[in-house]
Amino acid sequence: MTGPAATETVDAFHRGLFHVVQPKGRGHRSGMDAMLLAALVADDRPIMVADLGAGAGAAGLAVASRLPAADVTLFERSAEMAAYARRSTLLPENAHIAGRVSVIEADVTLKAKARNDAGLIDESFHHVIMNPPFNDAGDRKTPDALKAEAHAMTEDLFESWLRTAGAIMIPGGQLSLIARPESIAEIIDACGRRFGGVEVTAIHPRQGENAVRILVTAIKGSRARLSFRAPLIMHEEGTHKFSPFVDDLNNGRAAYSRR
Repeated sequence: MTGPAATETVDAFHRGLFHVVQPKGRGHRSGMDAMLLAALVADDRPIMVADLGAGAGAAGLAVASRLPAADVTLFERSAEMAAYARRSTLLPENAHIAGRVSVIEADVTLKAKARNDAGLIDESFHHVIMNPPFNDAGDRKTPDALKAEAHAMTEDLFESWLRTAGAIMIPGGQLSLIARPESIAEIIDACGRRFGGVEVTAIHPRQGENAVRILVTAIKGSRARLSFRAPLIMHEEGTHKFSPFVDDLNNGRAAYSRR
């Protein structure tokens, strides 16, 4: 599966604690974004977690790997990527978490009865995580159709995805997402009256460099104010080495708890 003619790879995450089957040379391949997203779930209780637009399942599997009391449902619209996620759960290396992870092929932008019929059941989850497509329409388009489907942003993307998150989450549940910094206005607008207590953390490659991602969490039904947290700096000065805390987040040794 990893030879020169391979069409897929089996990639280790959390220093080999779990593995993910992913397409090779096409489609969206998960990496650090997925691991940072998973780190936003800091909850040792028995919890139900929904990963919207899960792709091959890296973020949801990372949550299940780090939190032994978490049951995770991976929701993915693409039949091909959902198949990769199912195969990931069947890997022998993932036997210790497979019983707590399920995959549902569904469009997360569905509404009302259609959404419930697809398995996105109202008020069922304590946590909803998402790494939504965030490439702007003006960005250079990839010729890879599978990757384009995972990366292309629609005009009402955050509104439609957060509408579903709010519907399937229990009152007081936590929304967690990773996005580009330029999406912050759309995200806050989409939170509307659904979510409050929005916390935003900018991720910078190095000191003095512009942010490349934001981590956002919010609580369903909260009326707490928006807050911006201290930034996360990924790399130590003058090197490509990750800072100790970011390395811990990336490898499942720590969670990024809300304040």
